[in-house]
This record gives sequence, C-alpha cells and structure tokens, in this order.
Amino acid sequence: MHDDRSLIEARLQRVLDERIRPAVHPESVPLEVAAWTAPGEPVPVAEGLAAAYSPIAVGEKWGAPWGTTWFRVSGTVPTAWAGHTVEALLDLGFDERMPGFQCEALVYEPDGSPVKGLNPRNQWVRVGSPVSGGEEVLWHLESASNPVILGDSGFRPTPFGDKETAGTDPLYRLTRMDLAVFDETVWALVQDLEVLGELMHELPVDGARRWELLRALDRALDAIDLQDVNGTAAAARERLAGVLATPAGPSAHRISAVGHAHIDSAWLWPLRETVRKVARTASNMTALLADEPDFVFVMSQAQQFAWLKEHRPEVYAKVKKAVADGRFVPAGGMWVESDTNMPGSEAMARQFVHGKRFFIDEFGIENEEAWLPDTFGFAAGLPQIIKAAGARWLLTQKISWSRTNQFPHHTFLWEGIDGTRIFTHFPPVDSYNCSMQGREIAHAARNFKDKGVARHSLAPTGWGDGGGGTTREMVAKAARMRDLGGSAKVVWETPSEFFAKAEAEYPNPPVWVGELYLELHRATLTSQARTKQGNRRSEHLLREAELWAATAAVRTGFGYPYEQLDRLWKTVLLHQFHDILPGSSIAWVHREAEATYAAVAEELNGIIDRAQRALAGDPSSGGELLFNPAPHARGGIAAGGARPVAPNEGRATVAPRPGGGHILDNGLLRVAIDARGLVVSAYDLAAGREAVAPGHAANLLQIHTDFPNMWDAWDVDAFYRNTVTDLVDVDEVAVVADGPEAVSVRVVRSFGASKATQVLTLAAGAKRLDIDTEVDWHETEKFLKAAFPLDLHTDRYAAETQFGHLFRPTHTNTSWEAAKFEACNHRFVHLEEPGWGVALVTDSTYGHDVSRTVRDDRGTTTTVRVSLLRAPRFPDPETDQGVHRFRHALVPGAQIGDAVREGYRMNLPERRVPGDAEVAPLLAVDNDAVVITAVKLADDESGDVVVRAYESRGGRAAARLTAGFGVTGVTVCDLLERPLAEVPQPERAGDSVLLSLRPFEIVTLRLSRARA
Repeated sequence: MHDDRSLIEARLQRVLDERIRPAVHPESVPLEVAAWTAPGEPVPVAEGLAAAYSPIAVGEKWGAPWGTTWFRVSGTVPTAWAGHTVEALLDLGFDERMPGFQCEALVYEPDGSPVKGLNPRNQWVRVGSPVSGGEEVLWHLESASNPVILGDSGFRPTPFGDKETAGTDPLYRLTRMDLAVFDETVWALVQDLEVLGELMHELPVDGARRWELLRALDRALDAIDLQDVNGTAAAARERLAGVLATPAGPSAHRISAVGHAHIDSAWLWPLRETVRKVARTASNMTALLADEPDFVFVMSQAQQFAWLKEHRPEVYAKVKKAVADGRFVPAGGMWVESDTNMPGSEAMARQFVHGKRFFIDEFGIENEEAWLPDTFGFAAGLPQIIKAAGARWLLTQKISWSRTNQFPHHTFLWEGIDGTRIFTHFPPVDSYNCSMQGREIAHAARNFKDKGVARHSLAPTGWGDGGGGTTREMVAKAARMRDLGGSAKVVWETPSEFFAKAEAEYPNPPVWVGELYLELHRATLTSQARTKQGNRRSEHLLREAELWAATAAVRTGFGYPYEQLDRLWKTVLLHQFHDILPGSSIAWVHREAEATYAAVAEELNGIIDRAQRALAGDPSSGGELLFNPAPHARGGIAAGGARPVAPNEGRATVAPRPGGGHILDNGLLRVAIDARGLVVSAYDLAAGREAVAPGHAANLLQIHTDFPNMWDAWDVDAFYRNTVTDLVDVDEVAVVADGPEAVSVRVVRSFGASKATQVLTLAAGAKRLDIDTEVDWHETEKFLKAAFPLDLHTDRYAAETQFGHLFRPTHTNTSWEAAKFEACNHRFVHLEEPGWGVALVTDSTYGHDVSRTVRDDRGTTTTVRVSLLRAPRFPDPETDQGVHRFRHALVPGAQIGDAVREGYRMNLPERRVPGDAEVAPLLAVDNDAVVITAVKLADDESGDVVVRAYESRGGRAAARLTAGFGVTGVTVCDLLERPLAEVPQPERAGDSVLLSLRPFEIVTLRLSRARA
C-alpha cells in the first residue's frame, strides 16, 4: 500500500480547522453590550452591578492596564432555536495562547451570583439545554484588563509590571459578544478526531495501530459533507466508534488525572488580582464538577481558600459543598506553595501548621501530601518537616526543568538531613498544566523512569500559573483515553488515591539523599534583595515576639496576642510564595512587599517592646537591661533572658599597618586591612592560624556581567563567571571607631554609577570581623559578590538549612556537582579542616558560591563568595535599584557549633530596655548543640507553653530542658501541637525534661503549667 500518511494528516488538520470546529456553533445572533470602567482599583460587586453603563460595540477598544471594566450583556434567545442548546460566546479580545496571562472576567447574574469565569480557553456561558426560545439573557462581566507581561517579546523590559508605570492606553478590543447554538454532536466529533489524531502521531509508524487510526480517520472525513457538517457529524462519529472502543493493552501505563489550576499567588500580577483569579477559577471548576460526574479538582494553598472566604463568600459556599462531596480537593496542607530553599526553620514549619489547620477547621480534611509542583528546588531539611506536620507524601514536577542532569527517578523515597524519608512523585508528564493532548500523555508513558517496577503516574490537568483550570474539552479527552488502545489509561483520581496506589505497587523504591537541587533559576536566591531582607527580619522578629510575649504572659499576666501573631505569621508566609520571596514577580508585587514588611516589623517591634517593658521592672530606676533573644548565652546573659548592662571586659585596638591600611586587634583576632581597604589577613591568635589565603584579599567586591539567556530575574548562567572586575579602587579608607569596646574602619568605593560603603568592625571579646555594607546600586544587568578566599583544604562545606545544615562539595568531579555553581544558605556557611574552620555568617543574603584552586605552594585556596545584588530588567526593569544594607561576619577558628551560634547572634541582636528586674529564661537548655527555635503559648489558647528545639551540629545530643515555671505535664507533639501517641514520652525530673536527640532531630514539646 502506498504511504499516504502526510496526505491524510494534512486533510484532517484542514477540515478540523476550517469546517468542523466552526460548525460547533452554527448559528449566532449578537448581544447588546454596555460598559462601565471602574476608577482605580476593583470595586465591590454590588457597586459594579449598579453602575451607570454606556453602550459599547464589538470592535471597540477597552481596558487600560490593570483596569476593571464591567460589561453588561443582554439579549433574547430566538424562538427558532427552541429545542437546541444555546451558549453565549464572549470574547473580550482573547489570545488563546495565553490563558491566565491576559484579560479575564467573572460572569455574574443580576443578583450578584457568580456564574463562571471567562479566559482565552473558556469563552462560553451556557444559557440553556434545551431552550424554549424567547428567554431573556442578562449578565454582568467583571473584566480585568491585565496586561501581557511575558508575551511574544520574550524577556524584554516592560513598563506594564506596575500600575504606576503602565500607562492608560486601552489594551484590548471586543471581538465577539453573541448568543449561539451549540451542536454537541459536532463538538463531540472534534474531541474524537483530536484524541485519535494526536494519538496517531505518537504511535510508531511500523505499528498496526497507527495505520488503523489513520484509515478510520480517513473514513470519518469521507462521511462529512463539508457543506452540511452538522447534518453529517453523527455519521462520522459512527465510523470512529470501533477504534475508540479498542481497549488499551494490559501493560499500558496508568495516569491518575487530577483537575488543577496552579495559581501563582503573585507573579506577573499583584496579590489583589490573584484574589480575583481564584474566584474565577473556583467558579469555573465548581460549574464543571456539576456537569461532569467523574471529574475531580484539586486546589492547594490555604491562603487562596481564605481569600475566597473573605472576598467571594458566594463562591466559597459552592467550594465548601464540592469539598464535602469529595470532588473539590484541598491539597498540600500549606498556607501557600512557598519557596522551600530560603524560608527559615520555623517559617517552613508554620507553612504546614497554618495550612493544615485551615483545611482541618474549614473542611475536616487532613492532607497527607505536600503539593509543590512549581517550587524552585527543595531544601534537604524539608522531609522531616513534612513528616512532623503529619504528612507522608510529596509531589512536584519542577526538577524536570533542570538543564544539566536528568533526575533518575519519577517515584522514589526522598531522605532528608536527619534520615527521614518521604514517598515522592515527579509526574513524568513534566507539567502541572497538562491539557490532555496526545503528545503529553504519550510523553508521560515514555518518560516514566520506573517502568518494570511501577506503572502509575499523576497528571495535574488544567490551565495554570494564572489560573483557569480544567476545561470541558480536557474532561472529554480524558474520557476517551480511559481505556484506549495505544494510549496510557487515564482516570480521574484524587492525590491520596493516586499515592495509595503508587505506594502499594512500589514497596521498595530507590532513595535520593539530600537536597533536590534545581539546575535552573539559581538567581532567585539573590534577586529583589529588599524582599529577602524583609523575610529574614520578619522571621526573627516573629521568633522574638512569641518568646517575649510568652515569657511576659507566664511571668506577669501579659496579654498574649494570639490573633495578632496569627495574622502576622500568615502575612509573612504569604510573602514566601515561590514567586515573591525568590524575587521573580513584577515591580508592583515587590513594591507592596517592601511596605508590608515595614508594617509587619512595626507591629512586631511593638509587641516585643510591650512584653519586654512588662518584664523589665521599674523604667524610672535609671537601670538598663539587655535582652538576649538568641538561643545561646552571650555576654553573661542567658538565652531568652535579660540582665543589667555590664561593661565589656575586653579591649580592641587599631594601629597603622606598614605599607598602608590598618591593623585591628582584640587579643583573639588580628585583622589586617590594606591601603585598598581589603582584608589581607585575619589571624586566629589562639590557634596561630591565618584564615586568608596567601597572596589574596578577603572582602573583595567583584562585579560580573549578568545577562542570562532567558528568565532574567530567575537565572544566572554559568558563563557569567567568564568576566569579572575586582573592585579594588578606593575613595576612602578611614578609622571611624578606635576602641576600646570596638574598632572600625570605613571603606568607600565608587564603581560604574554606584557606590559601596563598608564598615569593618572588630569588637572587644569577639572572635569575628563584622562587615556592614551599604550599596547605592544603579547598575544594569550586573551581579555583585563579595569574595573571601580562605587558606583551607576541604572537599566539602556546610550550609545552614531548616533545622540543621547540609554538606556540598567544593569540587566539580561530576556534572551534578558542577551544576551547583550557585547555592543557598541561611545564616551561615562553614568550612573546616580537622580541628579548625572558618564561618561566614549573614543577616539577610542567601545566594553564594564556593570554589577551590591549588596554589604554587601546593596549598589550597577555597573561596566563598556571597551574592549581594543583581540588576535584571525583567519582569521588573528597576530591580534592586537604590540603597541596600547588608551585614556579614567572618569567623576564623569556628567549629560548626560556633557557626550556628554566630549566625543566630547576628540575626537576633540584643535589645536595651529601661528597667531593673533581671529576667530568667522561660525555658533553658544545658547543651548548646540543642537549639530552641520557638517558645510560645499554645495556639488553642489553653495557656500551655510550646517549645520546639533541634539538634544543630549533626551529632547525637543529650540535654536537660528546664522550665522557669511549674510544670504539671509534658507531651511530645507534632508541629500542629497535637500529641504524638506513638512516640515515647520524655523523662521528667521536676520542672525539667531530659532529651536525647538524633542528628538534626526536631522535637516539639507541650508543657502544661501549674496554676495558682
């Protein structure tokens, strides 16, 4: 037989495009349209419904960037259409390539009841099926003229990312506003032809099934009268019935489809627009659930449910009913789909606490899965947190985006730093926006790495990022692939149903140990420095507020601010969303984040101040107390305690350095700063050991050209290292403090259009060099780093993560190691030879790189570089412009415990408060390896005290935890402060608890108080 494949395939495509699809709506009449544009920000629904509308015609332009236009559409169903299904086709000027990324609308009845959302892939609203004819149609469309940020122009700078710069010119043109007859038979034929045609293209040319489909499609097209598609569609469907009924083979891959609309809580749109996106999507999905009995839909992020509850209660009521029916599934058990690299220990825990608690309280549902399809890599401390929250599964697909190495598994056990293992699945469909196309389903089956031992995978199905969700077409395609020869088997299932099957069929999956590093989007550790600083400082202020409020509540009856802390935690957790904290959102989002963090800080400082004053005694005594919020004692002040200010017994001096510069010395550390303002020596006097590599200088600012191939705010490509400029020219090197409590040298440099001012301080009694950096940054597409070349030979280094640290190699033996050329730390990185090490601690930066070279003297120089600032121009053309302040410290001679301690000290400075009453810690631990991360009152307002701690050094630790109050009971709890019955309870000794912790183990204790 002659090979006529290309002829028939081309015929199918043209007939579908030009004859069959247009025949889905064979008759139409125009609707009358009027419009009202809301001034400024969106208005309440009642105001939009009652507004004064003016006529507008199809073809007219509408919609300034970020504006809201209310359209009123009205009309009468023709009597000739009686007995037919009728829909409204409402095209606001859509581009079908961009669902979720351009204009959208929510349709309302005249009484304000939501009907469904409109987007480029969902432009219809059902009038009736069938209609009687003569029905009056009246709807109001709340239409958002959101600009396209990431479109055909790619990653080029755009002013549209902020309403303050976006302008007022209308963006869209009304394209179609009609009533139309809907021919369900033709629509079903479209689905038949698409499913079979797409499957055919994925089958091997030498396989019989491909040719069966080709011939069946050819026969179906023969049955179509191109001048009467509607009259002949049924006959064409009959010719396809046989090939559609052919069952899949017994070894076919199984796909659990789940309706999905990954909605970024902010990204290329502001938070306020996400509130409306969630309402549109939820309205569509509840409507689709009502029409499709097999369909199930998943929505993660408790914050988005909370927005519905607050802003769209009528939509929320529909959601709650669908949840109760088991069809609309809250997933993930987190407040938002957060970044997981940068959030601190407690913040990562509270993501699960607040997310799971919301779903439990609102729906009676407890999630067993973490659902993070789009997060940019996964920290090695996360498995233990997931388990401590009462979950046991993880889903993500983002690692499929890695550019260097292909991850070897799709289903596996992920082991964290403490040994906890979590059953994890990466959907082999490699998307969280599957649309049920044949190429996607075939890719999932071919791509699945665990063939032969497993056969189940999951496919999140629906338009996402900007929302939209699953369409009726996707549901119809899935139904045809439920058991279709040549295809994977597709069935709608909930995440828990999928995970139960996957776990049962694969009892001994492979194990991946350590972080799940995404070999892409590495620059998200640095972009938008103010957002990252706001996060870090908010996390530590929340810790302080809980600590001092709990201490004051127990000691003085201070009113513990439960509701205020709950609200502030949720605000900070929201801003850890994986496009806010990573710095990859539009300017509007980060401008608002900066203001939000300032407001959060003001409130938290107010709580801290009031609690400390309640504890401090008489403010008129003339005395002054130092409060120590850090988890280790310092300056004679216990962790979590306060005592009168005492003079510093040490002494620091500064002297001229031969050849220029200055020598700083405090008897523990001697630091040499040369005439260029660079640190050429940091000498540990007790150990007799130099930290700075010979012939090198530390605290060297370096600047790189930084223009990645794409994803400007997200990516830094390896070739950025090919060019570097050392900033050695100096405007000023001057002593600004000459002891005895501290000595400081100021160094000022100008470069490009920017200026950096650094103050290097050596305090009496401190074995660390503090470096305060202020950068007035006005560069474009540049990357600023601070380099610390160290005289250390080590093949690995430690970087802090949640509840511990992980080790990364300093070498690049393999492509996996070479790909980690930019990585994340929290408060410290630490490098060590046996018996002696160096720590670099930070108050607000996350990105860094570590490399090593061998010198001519055969010694090894290991260089740590801290990432300070970037200047990408997309999506925010003014990223990080302006003044920034950072603090770092170099700690020679540090062991890992010193790195932990100094990291906390830098991020939790002492506070001075007038008063005369020494404050004993509410809880104290006698082993510095055991670090307390939270001291608070229980969220149930019982008055119980909750404390969370972890082993911080990577070894076994025994410790005595002593309460500064009478204890009547101690219970080991999960993160949600619920008793863990299966866990042995700790031994008590009076008001003390004896702890025995494994490396990096987390423990949460609930202490019942003796009441007077």
